[in-house]
Amino acid sequence: MVEQWVRFKCTFSCDSYATKPVCPPNVPPIAECEKFFSEFSNAIILRVESPAHHRNFDFKVFEETDDKVLELEKDLFYAGYYKAMAFSATICYRCGDECAKNTECKNNYKSRPTPEALGVDIFATVKKIGYPIEVLSSYDQNMNRYYLIMIE
Repeated sequence: MVEQWVRFKCTFSCDSYATKPVCPPNVPPIAECEKFFSEFSNAIILRVESPAHHRNFDFKVFEETDDKVLELEKDLFYAGYYKAMAFSATICYRCGDECAKNTECKNNYKSRPTPEALGVDIFATVKKIGYPIEVLSSYDQNMNRYYLIMIE
């Protein structure tokens, strides 16, 4: 479910806005994102549960899983799902402070936008299929993060 309000949240509520090649406004406009997702009838949604932590540590927590999801995307491609494309569960931190910021990505193959950066209402999407997701009120709670792999 692609929604304009999700992009507005990125624009006005995220301190990574305009700082990474895979973050808005450096990703396609919502209309193009909507068209992209309309070209698929299937998706894989992977849930990863981990202890909550400050967002700046996401990459350290998800680095191994990010790489495994990209391997899965490649395996799907070789299995005949040539349109397979994976999206990250968290903001890219592969280059750390060295990030190109508004220029070409140095890790283009491994760096992917989050579904939210593309306007996907991940909360509504995963709730629709019965996965748990909620806004956390403290770092004592476990969080659920979701990877999205589009396939056809």
